[in-house]
Amino acid sequence: QVQLVESGGGLVQPGGSLRLSCAASGTMFSSDAMGWYRQAPGKERELVATIISGSVTNYADSVKGRFTISRDNAKSTVYMQMNSLRPEDTAVYYCHVHRIWPPSDYWGQGTQVTVSS
Repeated sequence: QVQLVESGGGLVQPGGSLRLSCAASGTMFSSDAMGWYRQAPGKERELVATIISGSVTNYADSVKGRFTISRDNAKSTVYMQMNSLRPEDTAVYYCHVHRIWPPSDYWGQGTQVTVSS
């Protein structure tokens, strides 16, 4: 079992920055994909960014060039640096781990990010 605990959300003005962190407890493997999803009110949960093996990354088009995902395998922690934040980035951000085998998905409890003046 893997448990995920997010931190770093909050209220920020447009153009500002935040850094999200997600610490995983339990057995983790470098092959596990770690990432972030978000869900805005009235919308479906969407992929924001993923990272595999510490170097292979994937971003939603809406955040490319503004968000950077990184990972510290020694600490079983994934980070996401969010710059140039926009009001449309407002959402609950969820940490996610996908394990290839046995096929498993784990979710954090979510952290609120609000971008508003």
